[in-house]
Amino acid sequence: MPQLRIRITGSEDDARAIGNLLTSVQGIEHVEEISDLMPHMDDPDSSSAGLPDDEGPGMRVLEIEAPNDATAAKVRDAVEALAFDLDVMVEFESDEAE
Repeated sequence: MPQLRIRITGSEDDARAIGNLLTSVQGIEHVEEISDLMPHMDDPDSSSAGLPDDEGPGMRVLEIEAPNDATAAKVRDAVEALAFDLDVMVEFESDEAE
């Protein structure tokens, strides 16, 4: 069973729209937002903390389980199309050794 992780760089609304799209794809069994394991070097005591240049779009990671490779390919195509429309950056990670 293919498992994909999608890293979304955009607003919470954009991530929600992509999550809603994924749940509507026939055959998708599992969609879950997982914690971002990458540490962000945010220092709240920094003199530049909170400046507009220091803030950017959020990052979220969605984990998807698909029943087969064909459905995983549909997921990639659908997410890429929606990300283009929303002007959002998405990255795909695959669990499979290639």
